[in-house]
Amino acid sequence: MELHKKLRIDLRRIEREMKRIVKYDNDVPPNSELERALLRTIEAGGKRLRPMLVLVGSRFGKRSDEGRLVQLAAAAEFIHTASLIHDDLIDRSPLRRGEPSLHTVIGPAKAVYVGNYMSARVVELLANAEHTEDPFGDGRQSFTAAATAKLCLGEYEQLEHAYDYNLSLDDYLLKSRNKTAHLIAVSLEFGARAAGAPEEISSQLYTFGEHLGLSFQLRDDLLDFTSSAEQIGKPAGSDLLVGQVTLPILYALEDPVLAAEIRSIGPTSLPTDIQSLLIKIRASDVLQRAETFCETELEQAREIARSLKNYAAYQDLLTLADYFGERKF
Repeated sequence: MELHKKLRIDLRRIEREMKRIVKYDNDVPPNSELERALLRTIEAGGKRLRPMLVLVGSRFGKRSDEGRLVQLAAAAEFIHTASLIHDDLIDRSPLRRGEPSLHTVIGPAKAVYVGNYMSARVVELLANAEHTEDPFGDGRQSFTAAATAKLCLGEYEQLEHAYDYNLSLDDYLLKSRNKTAHLIAVSLEFGARAAGAPEEISSQLYTFGEHLGLSFQLRDDLLDFTSSAEQIGKPAGSDLLVGQVTLPILYALEDPVLAAEIRSIGPTSLPTDIQSLLIKIRASDVLQRAETFCETELEQAREIARSLKNYAAYQDLLTLADYFGERKF
């Protein structure tokens, strides 16, 4: 069964809200290239994990404003989608979910502006709502500010450390938390806060989401070595080719033979240059070690979920952990 069905969430409502944001924006001319690009990006689909997390988090509170929660959910997906547009540009990826990346369709410069619009417009749209009916009342950062700032830091760190084969494990984990785990964690937390959940519970949900998000990034790192282009929507080994130093690469760099081949990869390397290296990495213990790290993060998330068993929605957290754990390499 699909995750949204297990969680009893209607994804169509979130997608309608995302389209509404575009169609009712006076700054986006109807039937313009910008509107078509935005709607194309929304209609391309995706797992919609982050909006689902907002709604799951809201189940730990007693206040129910479905309209505002759906808006927060749509905002989370807007922020994530904008980051994917920028990622594809940075990674020079021709595909996204098996289809041509936006920058290959409308050009890199226009794609940058589409991504920027999706980030900036969400901040503007939610600002009034957040200040009018502030669930925090203590000057805390808004949802969009908290979510986008660290995501941008993560993207910058990814660029800064391209082909940096001296990257430390701590730096890799920091980049992964900023780029991926924080938005997942804050989606749960802000869903809970918007629904009036207690401070302690909201904080626990953030920590749960951080472990969940880190496991998600680790799994993606593994899939880059183990899945086909048809399965992940981009060529296998893409991260390795563009110099993203992920956990499997950090482990592989501990092997002198693998390290020598990895360090020879640079900006001018071609897909054919890494094929034998991919085979050697798959034959080593590198991927199993990374999988063990991932499972440790998931188990820490499950422990937090079980500590919240006084809330019926704790079962939804376990469902999320199981779903993330099923993404085996």
